[in-house]
Amino acid sequence: MLIKNSNNIFECQQCGKCCFGFGGTYVTKKDINKIAEYLNITPGSFINQFCDKSGTKNILTQKKNGFCIFFDKNCTIHPVKPYMCKAWPFLKTILKNPENWDAMANSCKGMKKQIPHKILKQIVLMEIQKLMA
Repeated sequence: MLIKNSNNIFECQQCGKCCFGFGGTYVTKKDINKIAEYLNITPGSFINQFCDKSGTKNILTQKKNGFCIFFDKNCTIHPVKPYMCKAWPFLKTILKNPENWDAMANSCKGMKKQIPHKILKQIVLMEIQKLMA
């Protein structure tokens, strides 16, 4: 298989495993404003109702079952989901630590393993640049 783009190494299975577990989905000020507007509440209300703190950063609250507060068989805020969710699994950390890709792939059936690091980094950088545009 010739690896040319993200479709060759990741295809979302809509299993929700990326919405489960501790680690925290960080939300930026931009994310907070977009989601609050979508929910028709103030940014302050959004933070109070749907965020926890991780150090000084806001992260989305998890339900008791371990899933994101906005996961209910699918993402209930999909049109305005946070940057971190949009980027998955093409996270900036992969550029520094490409070996993390295979570790992440252990819990995500949509990710192909053992991608050569040079190609993986090129694809991740391309996906990050698309999101930033």
